[in-house]
Parts: sequence; structure tokens; C-alpha cells
Amino acid sequence: MTEIRVGLVGYGTAGAYFHAPLIHATPGLSLAAVVTRNPDRQAEVAGRYGAAGVSDVRELWQRCDLVVVASPNRTHVATAAAALDQGLPVVVDKPLARTAEEGRELVRLAKERGVMLTVFHNRRWDGDFRTVRRLAGEGRLGEVLRFESRFERWRPVPKGGWREAGGPEEVGGLLYDLGSHLVDQAVQLLGPVREVYCESDVRRAGVSADDDTFVALTHVGGARSHLWASSMAARLGPRFRVLGSAAAFVKHGMDVQEERLRAGMTPDSPGFGDDEEDRWGVLGTEGDREIVRTEPGAYLDFYRGVAAALREGAAPPVDPDSAVDVLAIIEAARLSATRRIVVHLS
Repeated sequence: MTEIRVGLVGYGTAGAYFHAPLIHATPGLSLAAVVTRNPDRQAEVAGRYGAAGVSDVRELWQRCDLVVVASPNRTHVATAAAALDQGLPVVVDKPLARTAEEGRELVRLAKERGVMLTVFHNRRWDGDFRTVRRLAGEGRLGEVLRFESRFERWRPVPKGGWREAGGPEEVGGLLYDLGSHLVDQAVQLLGPVREVYCESDVRRAGVSADDDTFVALTHVGGARSHLWASSMAARLGPRFRVLGSAAAFVKHGMDVQEERLRAGMTPDSPGFGDDEEDRWGVLGTEGDREIVRTEPGAYLDFYRGVAAALREGAAPPVDPDSAVDVLAIIEAARLSATRRIVVHLS
């Protein structure tokens, strides 16, 4: 396989700002076709990437060697299953599915067809999270006792669209959107979860899906994660506050990669993932503080991993079973919020 032809399903926010530029910048991958019915978007992908704009996913089967699903959440399972049935490897944007059982069925189908399935949990390659993992791995924090993580925004006026206005059938709301990243990072850092508690609210008029959500996880190892996702944070808390037995780490500000992708910066540009110095985090105790340079963000590593999996038989960059684990926790969180209980995972 000299060049892997990629078919991208969807050219909204995820497709246009994340997947298309990352695919285009990855050696060995070529964006061959994009499924979008919008004539302006079809013209854009042709002009920017030399890709064909097509109106139906079935037009990808003969054009592509890899299918990337970045369409609305409710379509993820059906589209991924159709591609897998064609014997094509698949990347699915998060969340993989609405339920863990739907996710397991996709994993089973991929194994049955003998093709790769992976999930775009790109926030594993955020520079700030890579910094937290490095500090924890080096023992600089001691034993991690509590992991506090936030994706907070101040959006008192809804933007509209299915993510905010749709019901459960749309798989919308912050718990599935930003919550997928928050839960995934917590599990990557601290391991499996045994207890889940959630408070989930709709705070803004005209919104049907959760826009202000808190999740507390108790990990099997005893550590706790406290996770916030909100569109109603008039003052933002720290992106991370990690409390350990030897030291704490506090980091403000979001990873820079999304902002730069939205601004049109290409992900293979020098310094693309470098954090600004005034947003570096602080490690230490009340009497001993050290400024810690943020690790470079590395979203391109995801698609480099996809290319290696297809070319060399390497493991996919995200094990789809780990994405199913995230869905099981999100389902437990939804149950917790509805019944106002702590949910115990087996």
C-alpha cells in the first residue's frame, strides 16, 4: 500500500477543523473523498485538499482504503458498521456509540471482518495532559490521590444545532461530547473505575441536552477523579488540578491545538503544538513551586498511529475496547444523574 486513500464522512466542525487537516498532514495518507451534500463544502474540499465531494457514503467503498466517521453522533454506529461490512478499516470520532453494547458490537464486527477499528480520542495527545502523564510517570507527584479536570466555557447564549437542541436519540449534550474526553483522560491516567456519581443539568433556555455536568469517579486503585463540563462557567477554573501525596500540579488554559486548527494553522507547522509560556503549569507544594513547561501537543501522532497500524500491523492508536469502557462509565453517569445515586460498576 503506497498511499492510503481516506474517505471522510462529514465536514462539520470535527471533519473540517480536525480530521481533514490532520489526515492531509500525515505522511502516507491522502484525503481522497469527503461525504457532504453542501455544494460550498464540496468545492472547499476539492480546492483545499484535491478531494472529491460526494453525497452518499456508499460512494466511498471503491474510492478509499480507510473510512473516517465524523458525522453527527447518532450516525456513528450505522456508518461505521456499513464500512466494516465492506472490509474497510474505520476511524470513528468520539463517542464511538450511544451505549457500551453498541460499541461492543462494532468491536466484534471489526474482529470478525479482520480490519482495524479505532476511535478519535485525540485529547490523549493534548500537551497539558501529556505533561500530567509525564509527571505522574516520573513520580513527581507521589501517589496521585485526586485528579480534577475541566472543560468549561462561558456560552450563556446557545449556539443551536443538534448537540444542544436534540434529545437522547441525537447522542448530544456535554456528557457525551466533552465528557467523553474527560472520562477517557481520567481512565488513561488512573485506571479502571468502580464507582460513578454524576450531577447533570440543563441551565439555558432553548437547550434540551445537558450543558452543565459534574462527574465523580472512584478508581479501582483508590484515587478519585472530579470532572466538570459546562457551558455556564462565567469564571473558568483550572484545566487541571492534580493532587498527589508528594506534590500537586495546577494548569490553566486549554490545549492550543484546537484553537490553531480553527485558525487555519497546519498541524505539521513548526511549533504547532507548543503552549504559550505564560500558561505553563505549576508543580509543588505551598512552600516549593516549580514552573513546568508544557509538553508539545501531538494530535498528528493519532493519524501517524493509524498509518502504522495499516502499513505495519501495529496496534491502533486507541484500542476500541478502551472507548467502550468510556461509554460504560458515561452510561453509569447518566443513570446516576437520573436516579441521584452512586452507580457501582462490576
